[in-house]
Formats: sequence, structure tokens, C-alpha cells
Amino acid sequence: MTTASTSAPVGVVDEPAASAPPRRRRPRRRRTGSTIIAIIASIVWVFPVYWMVITAFKPSGDVLSATPEFLPQHPTLDNFVAALSKSGFLTNFKNSVIVVGATLIVSIAIAFFASAALSRFRFRGRRTILIAILVVQMLPGTALLIPQFLVFNQIDLLGTYIGLILAYVGAVLPFSIWVMRGFFVAIPKELEEAAAVDGANTWTILWRVLFPLVAPGVIATSVFAFVTAWNEYLTAYVFMKDQSMYTLPVWLVSFTNPNGVTDYASQMAASTIFSIPVVVFFMIIQRKLVVGMSAGAVKG
Repeated sequence: MTTASTSAPVGVVDEPAASAPPRRRRPRRRRTGSTIIAIIASIVWVFPVYWMVITAFKPSGDVLSATPEFLPQHPTLDNFVAALSKSGFLTNFKNSVIVVGATLIVSIAIAFFASAALSRFRFRGRRTILIAILVVQMLPGTALLIPQFLVFNQIDLLGTYIGLILAYVGAVLPFSIWVMRGFFVAIPKELEEAAAVDGANTWTILWRVLFPLVAPGVIATSVFAFVTAWNEYLTAYVFMKDQSMYTLPVWLVSFTNPNGVTDYASQMAASTIFSIPVVVFFMIIQRKLVVGMSAGAVKG
């Protein structure tokens, strides 16, 4: 019994396998272009910070030299010593910690409850309140400075911690409410209904169900509140009558004498020291911040 041959007949050439489709280069080119744009944008944003730091390590005579140095040839810590020994540093640092800490706690607490009310409850005037919050957020802070000054002057809050804290809370609260509300809206209402069926009251649902889910939003909002209050200069300078009540942003101006001469090296060192708390605060919560911002951007 013969076995059938499966080989192709002699003289017949096998057809070549279908060639693979050409690789698409457009997505790769787009990724390359996006990477280049991101690198350029990062350099633009990072370069002022880099220049501030290297200037802080330069001797005073090399700061205003005609040939700029991208690396200090003779690095020194004298500028940091001069900045830390500057009169008023510890006092103004204490003022900043008190004002910013209180602003952070009060603004986040109010924003949390206000966002919960505006997103989970239905009541008359809710939409009007949302529009009013958005309108207030669009107003520049300098436009509100004079009315705030007149009101605070009438109720004797100028030159006090409470007055400055209330001014800072009013500055960060509209944005905090608007952002945190997006996290509440993204939570399915079925979770609240299930908790209510199990016998949970409104307060239990708020703390045991909603708060863990909007915790990333609270962290993201706290970063904005902290940075805004920590860097604010104009309100603290106008509201505080006594120099011993100034905050650190106002303290930075003290490196310019009445004649208009500025010690740039010491001022850059002071600015570097001033930026450290913000960097540390951000590095501690950066992972939760990214997760929170992406979660809040899904809905809302």
C-alpha cells in the first residue's frame, strides 16, 4: 500500500507567506513629539527653581556677574546662614505655620461638608449656590482685597490671626468646594442606599462610606489650600499692622533695604528654605494626590 505524498509537485513554487502589514509609525511619532514637548515644558518650569538654588550657593559677588555660571565655581553656605540669622525668621515662620495650619483645617472641613451637601442632597437654591461659588472663584483676589480690608477693619480683625485665617479661607474655599464636589459626584448612590438598608444613619454614611472614598479628593484639595496659603503675600502684608505678625512671604521682602539694594544671594537662599515645606508636603502625599486627581476627573 502506497502512501500519498503531501509534497508539492516538482516545478511548483510555494506561494510566499502573506507579508506582515507595515508598522504604523504615526503613533510612535506622536509619542516622540509629546515626549519632546513634555521635556521642553519641564525644562521651562524647572529652570527658575534650578537657578534659584544655584544662586543660593553662590558668593554675593558672583550673583550679578556678567558671565552667568550654571554651576557655582565657589559654592558656599554663607547665604543660608545669613538667611537663617535674619531678624524675624523664627517669628514669621511661626506665624506662617499657625495661619496656614488653621486655614488648611478650617477650609478642608467646610469644603468637605459643603461638597457633601451640594452633591448628595437636593434642596432649593442648590444650583444658585454652585453658580455663585464658580463666580466667586473667577474673581481676582486683588479685586476683593479692598472690600475685605474695609469689612475686617469695621469688625476689628485687622492685625489678628483670626482675620488673616478667615481671609485665606475665603480665598481657597470656592475652589476647594468645586473640586471636592467632583469626587462626591463620582460615588454611586447605591452605596449610600445599601448602607441605609443596613441601618446606617446620615452621619455614619458620611464618615464610614463617603469619607474613605473621597479621601484622595481631600488630599488633592489640601495641597491647593496649603500652597495657596503658604505663598500668599499681599493679604498678609496689608492686613497685618505689626511686623511681628508677618508671615514668611513678607519676610522675604526684608532682604531689600530702604535704599532699594537687594541681597540677591541671601534672598535666594531664603526662598530655597521657604520652598522646602511645600516640597516635603507634596512628596509625602504625591501618590495619593495622583490617584485622587485621576479619580475625581472621571465624573463630575
